[in-house]
Amino acid sequence: MSLPSPWDVPPAGPLRGELAVNGDKSVSHRALLVGAVCDGPVRVRGFGASADTLATLGAVRALGVPVDELRDGELVVHGRGLRGLAAPDDVIDVQNAGTLLRLLPGLLAGQPRGRYTLDGDASIRRRPVERVAAPLREMGAEVESTDGRPPLHVRAGAALRGIEYRLPVASAQVKSCVLLAGLYGDGPTTVVEPTPTRDHTERLLVAAGAKIDRRAGRATIHPPTSLSLGSLEVPGDFSSAAPFVVAATLLPESLLLIRNVGVNPGRTGLLTVLERMGGRVGLVNRRVTAGGEPVADLEVRHAELVATEVEPELVPAMVDELPLLALAASAARGRTTVRGAEELAVKESNRLETTRDALFACGAHLDATDDGWRIRGVPARLRGGTVHPHGDHRIAMLGAVAGLWSENGVRVLDPASIEVSFPGFRDLVAALLEGPA
Repeated sequence: MSLPSPWDVPPAGPLRGELAVNGDKSVSHRALLVGAVCDGPVRVRGFGASADTLATLGAVRALGVPVDELRDGELVVHGRGLRGLAAPDDVIDVQNAGTLLRLLPGLLAGQPRGRYTLDGDASIRRRPVERVAAPLREMGAEVESTDGRPPLHVRAGAALRGIEYRLPVASAQVKSCVLLAGLYGDGPTTVVEPTPTRDHTERLLVAAGAKIDRRAGRATIHPPTSLSLGSLEVPGDFSSAAPFVVAATLLPESLLLIRNVGVNPGRTGLLTVLERMGGRVGLVNRRVTAGGEPVADLEVRHAELVATEVEPELVPAMVDELPLLALAASAARGRTTVRGAEELAVKESNRLETTRDALFACGAHLDATDDGWRIRGVPARLRGGTVHPHGDHRIAMLGAVAGLWSENGVRVLDPASIEVSFPGFRDLVAALLEGPA
């Protein structure tokens, strides 16, 4: 059996020009799931096709919802109504999509009948699911996990109660699952968060006609009689833009424009921290999509960075970008501390450890703690080296950006994991290395 080819990423000069990234993964998942329970067709423009979102597409089809795939990232989801999902004969394969694993049970619990089983690959079987099973049981649903891990079994048909649920840990996925189940409650359902998280689900449900009362740290959904969405636009994925934001910030004389990026406040914590560190990222051409998502073009300039402290309350808004923040902090002047990021231990890899190992292998100076890192920044390029992503797409992309900001380049072993979230990433890196046309 041959090993996958590694990816050798060379040092880069200034990054200049314009680019656009793939459609937002989080919004793409939700567009399919909410579209599936709408009345009638929903046209989705800018769908971000990746291994994870295609798993959601397959799951929706397995539930009896036809989806037409048109050109240029356009889909038409032929919604079956709130209670129109059909139980498949086989297991619903979530593959490695944690968002699908945690959101879909909320919709399944409200169906009038059927038994549903969600399972996936070896990585997903290590992900905790009691965090969604517990509130669904509190609402009256019949949900069983396997020692707190997948496979996850949902038996539909029980009458669901509206509840107030206080999240033990800030999680947009758990919040979304409870709100989706709240579509089927006998009264309002409220989710209380310890720290506000991304609100893609709330925005999309409001666009579809649901009534949701929102204020800081609380969201209450009132069960609707139906949902309807004519069309929606998926913005560019901020998490896909983030590697280029950090690369252009680090590389001298860079000036990069990243077009049409979603700037949901629950996602842009990286920009908040970079600004604090001296970063120069401007948001221009702001607007709001039909699905209620704020969008802007990001204008990124090189900047000399200084160290900072990342407090726990900032983590939910930048949880996917924390490995990249660790790289930026490695190039900053001073010592940076990240706290409150224990959630990284249960991602596709233990990102507290794999981030440390990847950056240490490239010459950075950092220690992992139980909930973050202590990073000693050195305002000079990393030495370079070899990064093993351990099947984690975020670590593979981190290794690539480290390669751009290195003296000798970085070899990324098994870069195929990038396909999980950003199939076009390597092509964009190659185009930037070639320079403006």
